[in-house]
Amino acid sequence: MTTPELLDAALVEEATKKSGLIWVRGAQGVERALWHVWHEGAALLVGDGPGEQPLPDLVDGGAATVTVRSKDKGGRLVGWQAKVVELGSGTPAWEAAVGELKGKRLNAPDAETMPLRWGRECRVLRLEPVVGAGVVPASGGSLAAPPLPSPAITRDAVPAGLPRLLGRRKKG
Repeated sequence: MTTPELLDAALVEEATKKSGLIWVRGAQGVERALWHVWHEGAALLVGDGPGEQPLPDLVDGGAATVTVRSKDKGGRLVGWQAKVVELGSGTPAWEAAVGELKGKRLNAPDAETMPLRWGRECRVLRLEPVVGAGVVPASGGSLAAPPLPSPAITRDAVPAGLPRLLGRRKKG
């Protein structure tokens, strides 16, 4: 690898390690915020099962674009191209990935049997940075997109007196 490629690889690794959330877009362009773990040179994801995060249209051997955000400010740090590798349940690579992911999974309903459930019902993916693709340049603007449809909605407007009531608490 050349020096610019090494610097890009170091930037991708360091930024992705430190960020608890990455934005991933598959071939169809639907982008999702996903929690991940950086392990052995790639971002590991688990999802598409009951109680787990929904993954975008990522297929084994396909490509993905990953955008890494700053953990403290939330702004974009770097983007990178990735090759998607789906890990087969029970393989040594799957076992190593699940061992890392299990330690970072928050609020799991079944912490003890989670790896078994992941093996039966979920997908474990490895997003490997494409060597030589460089980093994706940050474009101008916010890149904001409308939220994806979700059953999580606010039913009613905020009561008119609530902001005033909360403001009193802070002063007292």
